[in-house]
Amino acid sequence: MKTSIPILALFILLLSCGESQNESLDSLISNGDLEQIRSKKLSLTEELKTLNEQVSTLDSVIAVLDADSRLPLVNTFEVNPQNFEHFLELQGNVATKQNVLIYPEMAGSLERVYVTEGDRVSKGQILGKIDDGGMANQLQQLKAQAALAETTYERQKRLWEQNIGSEIQYLQAKTSFEAITNNVEQVERQLGKSALRAPFSGIIDDVIKDQGTVVSPGPGSEVFRIVNLSNMYITVDVPETYVGSISEGTKAQVYFPVLGDSVQTKLRQAGNFINPNNRSFSVEIPVPNTAGRIKPNLTARVMINDYSNPNALLVPQSVISENAEGDQYVFIADNPDSEMKGTAKKIVVTTGKTQGRYVEILSGLQKGDLIIQEGARSVKDNQDVQIIK
Repeated sequence: MKTSIPILALFILLLSCGESQNESLDSLISNGDLEQIRSKKLSLTEELKTLNEQVSTLDSVIAVLDADSRLPLVNTFEVNPQNFEHFLELQGNVATKQNVLIYPEMAGSLERVYVTEGDRVSKGQILGKIDDGGMANQLQQLKAQAALAETTYERQKRLWEQNIGSEIQYLQAKTSFEAITNNVEQVERQLGKSALRAPFSGIIDDVIKDQGTVVSPGPGSEVFRIVNLSNMYITVDVPETYVGSISEGTKAQVYFPVLGDSVQTKLRQAGNFINPNNRSFSVEIPVPNTAGRIKPNLTARVMINDYSNPNALLVPQSVISENAEGDQYVFIADNPDSEMKGTAKKIVVTTGKTQGRYVEILSGLQKGDLIIQEGARSVKDNQDVQIIK
């Protein structure tokens, strides 16, 4: 609209001038004065030259104003060094080193069951008891015999020290005492097997056998399952290409999709053996479980920090283009003026690792460069652009 007003004014001016000149020309021609006609022609020629120069100036102004109105609008952001961490993502299942079945060590009837599923128990706590078949009474008899044998031995020992009695009597008393003491210890150990004890502190996950069931050592006779959920871990296989960047103590994140929760941890162990079948090595990751929500065999997404750069230049993947030769490039807004007009410059870049939406730029960009984000696909190299906020 601004460019049409001067043209309209010029047209009206020329039209009005033309009407008055037509009247004077008609009068001049009717007079038939050749000298005046020639003089008028020269005057009009000079006026035409002046008008052409003015029109040319107006055309230039119009071109400039029209070009500004058609400048591509772009949105930019300033690239600056920031911390960048890349994570290798793997799948794994939660396990625990303390998830065991408790078997009986002797045959007999399961006389008592002292716990139920879900009970928390301490290491050494008695969970159940097997009928000892009278072994407790036998032990009491043996202890009484052992007490008598000890008294006899001590008396023979004192007499022998006083040179009273024979050596054979002393040795018989000693042997008898030692033998019956061994019998007592053996029966105590055997009787101790009638008590099913917790091998560690944990939770009774399953009471498999009912009270009164006849049990015996061996497969199929498990009585309890006990689990400790405080010592959880995940083992995953890592490709051998990461053997130089992943080791014991490497930072890791574990995400549980079912729970919608994640935990921060570190690698507890990195294997020293490369599996020839899949060219990988095993790593073990401890999983804190203070709330007790994490269960054995729960599926997890494991992210291991294999690369970090505290001064990385990052750009969104969406601003990176690629030419026919395979070169990757971005556009920057170069030398913006006070009116935020700049020039689009194509910059070939070398990219590094990608994490999420962002890509690390290894070369091509400098701190403070204005990266064209919105509008990057519609600009050309060395094209003037209008930067918007």
